[in-house]
Amino acid sequence: MQLSFRWYGPDDPVTLEKIRQIPGCVGIVSALYHVPPGEVWPEDEIRELVRRVESHGFRLTVIESVPVHEDIKLGRPARDRYIEAYQQTLRRLAKAGIDTVCYNFMPLFDWMRTSLAYLLPDGSNSLAYFHDEVDEAALLSGRVKLPVWNIDEDGEKLRRLRDEYRERGDEGLWDSLAYFLRAVAPVAEEVGIRLAIHPDDPPWPVIGIPRIIGRHASFLRMFEICDSPANGVCFCSGSLGAAAENDLPAILRDLGERNRLHFVHLRNVQRVGKKSFYESGHLSRDGSVDMAELVAILARLDYQGPARPDHGRMIWGETGIPGYGLYDRALGLTYLNGLWEASRAFVANRV
Repeated sequence: MQLSFRWYGPDDPVTLEKIRQIPGCVGIVSALYHVPPGEVWPEDEIRELVRRVESHGFRLTVIESVPVHEDIKLGRPARDRYIEAYQQTLRRLAKAGIDTVCYNFMPLFDWMRTSLAYLLPDGSNSLAYFHDEVDEAALLSGRVKLPVWNIDEDGEKLRRLRDEYRERGDEGLWDSLAYFLRAVAPVAEEVGIRLAIHPDDPPWPVIGIPRIIGRHASFLRMFEICDSPANGVCFCSGSLGAAAENDLPAILRDLGERNRLHFVHLRNVQRVGKKSFYESGHLSRDGSVDMAELVAILARLDYQGPARPDHGRMIWGETGIPGYGLYDRALGLTYLNGLWEASRAFVANRV
């Protein structure tokens, strides 16, 4: 397992110099975050990103992410132009030595939270989602915008997009995903890139907008649509773990046995009611996800791909990008590294 750390580029307060001091961290997960969805990524900027990461002793293990334009998700006539741009970006990334690209197919919004600083009993704070507190008016007016969203639209346009997605529905969104995958996966396979779709976060519809990638059956349907080895999954224990009905060990084992496990996010969540949760510390005892069991499964699968701690709490007075501070994510990575070493040793001794 290639333990990695997400880095938001030169403006990230969590610098590469700091990340390199985390024991066990070998890779960086990053992207060209300033390039708008639908545009081809400049080759010189891709090369500079790789150079900067490698100059600090890391490998750029994953591009997370290359955003999918809304016209592709909505099946609009302009989607072919944006798909061609996506294909070209994949070719350029492969040319620069990138072999894994994470993306999502969440309509309109990326991950959704109702609080960016939910106070926990230990005095730290974290991201939280309470379904009854979703403020549709604030979202669609643009008054609320989470830091990872790629959208920058006025309220009227956001409302029109909401209405289009509601009309398109689940099956329409599945049609759009099928069209996208059948066009993009062959290019990824040709150039040696593994595509890793990230589950919807949270894994259920928000403000009436469909979300289709949140269950085991979702992944199986996706593989039936496009049976390419390049078409794989980013297993996110936090996103999938928000839904109590998801059997995370079974999903992880199945993805690994199918060789469709292309990337792993390992974080914990504490479910606190139907469709409500907060992001806890990474330890198994701190949340609803048995992290030790998941890492043990990865060891038995002999998983060799990239993995990273995902969102972390803000602890010890740290401020920064919500969910992406240094301290708790560093603790999470070292905890995961310990689980990995112990699980690998157990597997080796049992064989």
